[in-house]
Amino acid sequence: MPHISLSDGSQKYYKDWGTGRPVVFSHGWPLNADAWDTQAVAVASAGFRAIAHDRRGHGRSTQTWDGNHMDQYADDLAELLDQLDLSDAILVGHSTGGGEVTRYLGRHGTSRVSKAVLVGAVPPLMLKTENNPEGTPIEAFDDIRAGVAADRSQFYYDLSEAFYGFNRPGAVVSEGKRREFWLQSMQVGLNAALDCVKAFSETDFTEDLKKIDIPVLLAHGDDDQIVPIAAAAQKSSKLLSQGTLKVYPGAPHGLVGAYESAFTADLVNFISS
Repeated sequence: MPHISLSDGSQKYYKDWGTGRPVVFSHGWPLNADAWDTQAVAVASAGFRAIAHDRRGHGRSTQTWDGNHMDQYADDLAELLDQLDLSDAILVGHSTGGGEVTRYLGRHGTSRVSKAVLVGAVPPLMLKTENNPEGTPIEAFDDIRAGVAADRSQFYYDLSEAFYGFNRPGAVVSEGKRREFWLQSMQVGLNAALDCVKAFSETDFTEDLKKIDIPVLLAHGDDDQIVPIAAAAQKSSKLLSQGTLKVYPGAPHGLVGAYESAFTADLVNFISS
């Protein structure tokens, strides 16, 4: 399987499909690059090069003890783009991956990147604070850490319900999707999983968003129970100089079914324009 060696000696896994202008996918917590397979196939079939990577600690990348924070995630992404010598790239990030993309652009600039897509993304700040009253209280993230530490297998399976909106009245529940979520989640190292909760919930991306000087598509469901839109995309859209907000009525955090089909079509249209 393809890997790059990062500067600290750890290995970063990536999949590389198709040819053409590169589209680089960053996944959410606690998943891996496989979460992007549908979009990667669509992008590669449309004449692009789809590259999806596993974040350190997740999937097939090295389960590092250290470095499980947004600055390092961004630096790892920079090493991937540099080692593959990518240019005119489009970065796509979901949830935590949206934070990773945002921190990369704020920290490393846009010399290699021409567009970005943030899907159900955590910026500008998930945590509820005095200046961010729309955010989620710290107790919710403490509960996530406690659940992962106590019985991560059951916790991940239970989390899949709200993640995909399967707990909503009339939802068509896919047991296969829940098991897929569980399988990917079980591949993240326990320490990396716990550290990443702090990274995605407490990192403030406000200044990163203000620095971004390329077109950004913000895609977000208005029934996202994991990253509520009021504290996320609605705020990020006001901080970006070239941001476009696309709201999917009724859509959950993890896009499935018709919601996923709609987003995939919008993604291909955005990167093709």
